[in-house]
Amino acid sequence: MQQPYAVPVDPLLLVLIVFGAVCAFCWIASLITKDTSWVDRIWSVVPVVYVWIFAISALVDGKDAGRLLLMAVLVTLWGARLTFNFARKGGYTGMEDYRWAILRGRMTPWQFQVFNLLFIVLYQNALLVLITLPAFVAWQHPAPLNGWDVLFAVLFLVFLVGEFVADQQQWNFHRAKRAAGGDLAPGFVSTGLFRFSRHPNFFSEQAQWWALYLMGATAAVASGLGFWGGALNWTVVGAALLSILFIGSTVFTESISAAKYPAYREYQRTTSMLVPWPPRRGREEEARA
Repeated sequence: MQQPYAVPVDPLLLVLIVFGAVCAFCWIASLITKDTSWVDRIWSVVPVVYVWIFAISALVDGKDAGRLLLMAVLVTLWGARLTFNFARKGGYTGMEDYRWAILRGRMTPWQFQVFNLLFIVLYQNALLVLITLPAFVAWQHPAPLNGWDVLFAVLFLVFLVGEFVADQQQWNFHRAKRAAGGDLAPGFVSTGLFRFSRHPNFFSEQAQWWALYLMGATAAVASGLGFWGGALNWTVVGAALLSILFIGSTVFTESISAAKYPAYREYQRTTSMLVPWPPRRGREEEARA
């Protein structure tokens, strides 16, 4: 007896279905709990799910899945690290992001709910889909792993370690600050990796997704596509929008820090915002020179 033909499931369609369900959950949960940080709580989880959907689909379809499995493992490591760091800061205990509370105070209730739906829920969740779409390119253009994949995977791991170290240095500083009664000069961490970048963890976070994009681009190039459509393809929008989001968020966060800590303006003047770079001399050093 002839077996019924099994119609393969489009992994991109499945990702979009999960995206819709996650958006609905985050929005409804924010209305019920009056807490808008639900996207923050799923931030480290759903990208892992999305990349594994593409990897498993490639395996089921009998495609060369080596690159996708490597991408899925790397994103899983990223998610595990971020989940650990978010959990130890109390992110899963109902603590809302302090920036949303500040914005809520600057808007009328209806304005904030529009912001909640359009930006916090829809835009950020859409971004979580977009940053994983290099895996879709790798699914579309299956090709054996090559040396470029190894290079970009190593870079991903270097940035992962950099983010872990930066988060640990920040965690150690804030523990020491609490132990000192909440007052520890200059009020913010400025040593270790933070001597070379005001936000080395933010830089490393963005760089990991650029490395993942380059792995997807490698698959397209290895399949015969050239620079346009291959090395530079439409999924670059995910990493680019993530960088824009981080820059905007960083500017807002720093406006709060500068208003709170008198020494922060000088720190901004001497230290690179994102890309690690040797610091400039302070005003006192310049005066002595």
